[in-house]
Amino acid sequence: MRAAGARGISLAALSSAIRRNPAYLHQFVTRGSPRALAEGDRRTLAAMLDVSERALGGPPGPEPAFVLPRLDVQASAGPGAYADSDLVLGVDAVDPTLARALKLTPGQAGLITVRGDSMEPQLNDGDQLIVDTSDRRPGKTARVYVIRVDGALMVKRVRAGRGKLEVTSDNPDAPPVPDLAVEVVGRVVWRMGAPR
Repeated sequence: MRAAGARGISLAALSSAIRRNPAYLHQFVTRGSPRALAEGDRRTLAAMLDVSERALGGPPGPEPAFVLPRLDVQASAGPGAYADSDLVLGVDAVDPTLARALKLTPGQAGLITVRGDSMEPQLNDGDQLIVDTSDRRPGKTARVYVIRVDGALMVKRVRAGRGKLEVTSDNPDAPPVPDLAVEVVGRVVWRMGAPR
């Protein structure tokens, strides 16, 4: 209750303000009785002292959102979007619970947009993708990755093959991916569908 002392307000006066006996807050501070302030008392005191309810033993506030940079590139699910650099357009926030479930690390994830239909039906034009850029090593099981092929950025299904990466599209009508060197940008870990 340093905040009370800093404002020159006695514990007895604060106790009276929350309609308790004058010794109520003194006992709370020195003896731990009651063990916790009632929610209404805590809210009133926090407002009077201009402190958070957490400072008075309340529950923690909401966890801050996990921030992802929105990149000024589109991962083409078609012939490929050319990008000289991945420029940050801004940031978006995702729920921290989702970020933990996806095992995202700050600074190693980004948000990009799908362009084209070569990954339909799983990914559609306009879908937003969360890409984990710490995962750049495809395994033997095919997963969806953002890749660069000859400067073109694409979203494709990738797996480790015999001596090289095997890259395919989900849409059987899509043209084959050029047989060139592939740079893996990161694995797609979450899709947010475009409005229909």
